[in-house]
Amino acid sequence: MSIDIDSLKVFARVAELRSFTEAARQLGIPKARASARVQSLESELGTQLLQRSTRVVRLTPEGELLLKRTPAFLAEAEELGSLFQSGRVLRGRVRMELPVIVALKYVIPRLSEFLARHPQLQVEICASDRITAALREGFDLVLRIGAVAEPGLVGRRIGESTMMNCASPSYLRQYGTPRTLEELRAHWVVHYAADSVPNFEYLDGGVYRELPMRSMLTVDNFEAYEAACIAGLGIVQIPRHGLERHDNQLVEILPEFVARPAPMMLLHTHGRSVPRRVRVVMNWLMGALAPIVGELAPR
Repeated sequence: MSIDIDSLKVFARVAELRSFTEAARQLGIPKARASARVQSLESELGTQLLQRSTRVVRLTPEGELLLKRTPAFLAEAEELGSLFQSGRVLRGRVRMELPVIVALKYVIPRLSEFLARHPQLQVEICASDRITAALREGFDLVLRIGAVAEPGLVGRRIGESTMMNCASPSYLRQYGTPRTLEELRAHWVVHYAADSVPNFEYLDGGVYRELPMRSMLTVDNFEAYEAACIAGLGIVQIPRHGLERHDNQLVEILPEFVARPAPMMLLHTHGRSVPRRVRVVMNWLMGALAPIVGELAPR
């Protein structure tokens, strides 16, 4: 008995997402084709893999068993196929999620050179500062700055960014420069939506604490966070690296009360069976991120 690789790929994506519609969107095929592929696979195996209803798709016990073995099988099939391609040409698509500033400043400017070496590779970049579910959204690679809570991501810590407290000259002229935590209580911060409430994190005798703060603005991405600070809307806590791009638009304050360093993690969603195209892109990303990583010594 033979198993069609393309049908197996469609099954795996549908099973992970629990949705034919979303799987078809990510794979770039019509929903009807995705359904036909899975039905064909079920016919080949002689068993039902998915239970379908108008609202939800569920795995059968047989589907659960197949899904557990599918990633390793697909990775092995891809690796075997690449052995017989002239010059081991990289093919296929790699989807990655990157923080906006990292994508714009460090990755996209160097991407044309990389793709010139791998013309049959397709790269898709989602530039976002929102933390999405990497597995559910179908990403191969993600770069995370800060704590990582999502299970199923594998990779390495490539460095960590020391933090600094900043305000704009216009803000300091209007509200004054805080020099103690007590004075800070009378000030404003820009609220980053990922934090449940506005606060100011600081190191106190080896322990990081949070001081509740007032905020006049909440934002949900890093570019807006910095822009709000430059506009005089509050104090921010940002990574020290890259500050030179602001050209004296921000002023460091309270240097003795810094937030905890933010770890930088390069992660993939393929477990122990990483496709070669993903490994190659990860290695290239390490080079593209060298200007950051050089400043962020791994701990």
